[in-house]
Amino acid sequence: MVDAPAPTDEAVVVPRWRLTRTLAAGGGVLVLAAIWFTVGLIHYTPPVIGWLPLFVAVPVAGVTSWRAARDGRAFWRYMAVGIMLIGLGAAGNAHDYFSGEQEGQHISSLTAAVYTSGLVVMLLGLLRIPGARRTRVEWTRFGLDIATVIITVLTFTWHFGYSRWESWLGDSASSSAAVLVVVGAGFICVFAFVKVAFTGTGPIDRRALHLLALTGAVGAGGGALAPLLASRPYLNEGHVLLPATCFLLGLAADRQMRASRAGRPVPRPVPRRLSFMPYAAVVATAGLLLYGAAVRSPDILTIAVGSIAVTVVVACRQLVAMRDNARLLDDLDARQRELAYRATHDALTGLPNRTVLTRAITAALADDPATVGVALIDLDDFKAINDDLGHAVGDELLTGVATKIADRLPAGSVVARLGGDEYALLLRHDGAAVIAAIAADLRLPVHAGGHELVVEASIGLARARPGDTADELIRRADVAMYEAKGQGKGRLVEYAAAMDQRSAEQSRLAADLGIALETGGLHLLYQPIVAMPDGGLFGVEALVRWTHPERGPIGPNAFIPAAERTGLIVPLGAWILEEACRQAVAWRHELGDAAPRTVSVNVSARQLREAGFAGEVAAVLARTGLPAHVLTVEVTETAVFDGGTALDELRAIAALGVKIALDDFGTGHSSLGLLRTCPADVLKVDKSFVDDVTSSGEESVVVAALIGICQGMGLRAVAEGVETAEQAAELYRLGYRYAQGYHYARPLPAAEIAVYGQAATARAAA
Repeated sequence: MVDAPAPTDEAVVVPRWRLTRTLAAGGGVLVLAAIWFTVGLIHYTPPVIGWLPLFVAVPVAGVTSWRAARDGRAFWRYMAVGIMLIGLGAAGNAHDYFSGEQEGQHISSLTAAVYTSGLVVMLLGLLRIPGARRTRVEWTRFGLDIATVIITVLTFTWHFGYSRWESWLGDSASSSAAVLVVVGAGFICVFAFVKVAFTGTGPIDRRALHLLALTGAVGAGGGALAPLLASRPYLNEGHVLLPATCFLLGLAADRQMRASRAGRPVPRPVPRRLSFMPYAAVVATAGLLLYGAAVRSPDILTIAVGSIAVTVVVACRQLVAMRDNARLLDDLDARQRELAYRATHDALTGLPNRTVLTRAITAALADDPATVGVALIDLDDFKAINDDLGHAVGDELLTGVATKIADRLPAGSVVARLGGDEYALLLRHDGAAVIAAIAADLRLPVHAGGHELVVEASIGLARARPGDTADELIRRADVAMYEAKGQGKGRLVEYAAAMDQRSAEQSRLAADLGIALETGGLHLLYQPIVAMPDGGLFGVEALVRWTHPERGPIGPNAFIPAAERTGLIVPLGAWILEEACRQAVAWRHELGDAAPRTVSVNVSARQLREAGFAGEVAAVLARTGLPAHVLTVEVTETAVFDGGTALDELRAIAALGVKIALDDFGTGHSSLGLLRTCPADVLKVDKSFVDDVTSSGEESVVVAALIGICQGMGLRAVAEGVETAEQAAELYRLGYRYAQGYHYARPLPAAEIAVYGQAATARAAA
């Protein structure tokens, strides 16, 4: 029969015991009372002297207990009140004796009520300890244990006091019954103290509770021996028992105060312990029954009734414990099932996790690898949704996407969430068709947090080959997914062997690029932006270049994608921005009015999706001292087409006074509506349109239309990639007044910009 304990016990380093004045007073009173009581056992002593020590011992114990409650442990106030009530009962006992109302060890019903009330107050204090609070089942077990104690104590008290009861009872049967009530209540307190001390004490020191249990045992056990003093009516067991209980109570309170001074208790687990009390009661009453039968005790019937009653109560308790244990086992099974589910499923979407997916892929490969495929789905720009609309909306979106994917899967397929906005699918047979259907579903709006959200996803697909493992298949699908991301949003790419080479190359490039960024291995070139038709210097565009220590110059079209994939583009972009602004300030100091009027810096979509990017721009302007109107931030249409955080950051940058340029216009999600929502000041026409501007094809029509739009909307138009004089002349004829390209100048080091500016000014003057 095992009872569930309180969850924690206490471990404190308690200062060593020392003799205090209150302990010295209580101990001295106990010694004097014990000496006087011993003398009384030998010959007659005046009764009044036996009662006097009680009126010192009780107040001392009460004061000590009250002091122990100063640190917030109200339990000790209950102990103080309880012992004072017991002292009041002792005064009533003395009054009963000296007034002649009772003789010897007898007490009146009123005195018994006062004694019992003190014990009840102590018991209430014990049950209010936080660590001792119980469930309904625990209260039932506790009540049955108390019944066991009462029956056992009364059975033993009846038997061992029986031989002297005739001389002790006299005409005071009611007072003797009152004594039995007090004794029984005392043993209940003893049991309660022991029970709590063994099953968790909350904030009360455990050793202090042990001392309290001993206190109750001395008081209750001594009270049970009252009939043995029947031949000495001038003595009362309380003469020595009450000073003893008061002294032990003082020791317990002192222990509590020392534990409190040691600091806050450190919780520690409490092991499950066998509840020995019911078994001990059965064994004790059975032994008493056998003893009574052997000596032909006249009260054998009473002992038998007590034994049967104890056995019945313990059997009931066992039944309650068995039912409670069965419930605990059911709860444990349910908890284990819940933990097993949590260990294999995503908490947000309820989808299986990587562990389940890996097992399923392994089983499918063992069955028929030719039919197995794995796809990885990564939502594009999910971070922007989280930043703009909050994580609650983002979570609803992830759950909605999970539902869409799961609804499309045929039998034998598995979808798992790997974390963040990434899902993985095990596909059988026609995986490409399933993926195409899922991609189409994902383009439909998803309701999340009151918003209708349209998402796109980059999807990588890998088909199994002989000898593949689950991890290898997932890795190849991941490579294909990043390849899809590199090609733009909403793409589906199937793995090819060449992708591993590109992926490994990009990883090496990104690693080397990180080193170059830390060690100063990068530098900027500046391509002039000129005023037409004379080619005078108007501004520059900052372009990053990298000379690898082993491989030589590496073009930005090679290392920028690696930086985008690894996230290195963010610190790289920050370095470019600060370096370009610093150089612009240097030109203004060196060249004065001849310095470039504007410095353009390219900003990636990844940078714009970082909340707070506008604040970084403001900080760079403040550190370098560059006026905001000199800086132009160039972004692609794709970076801001979907709005969200990117567009918010761009508006915040424009509010600083920084100019905004839409770069490579016409090659991405070109939309006239974008020119209204994006705070653009400059429109840069892509080289692909400029190349054929001298022909009568569609490109020349687009170039002509764009200059009309720019003039109508007050935008500055810049033609990119001008390589011939014919192109320059035609652009000027159409209305373009700014251009850049090799016809005017290649990207130049910062030191050559001043020379170029002076030469351009001289040409214009000539």
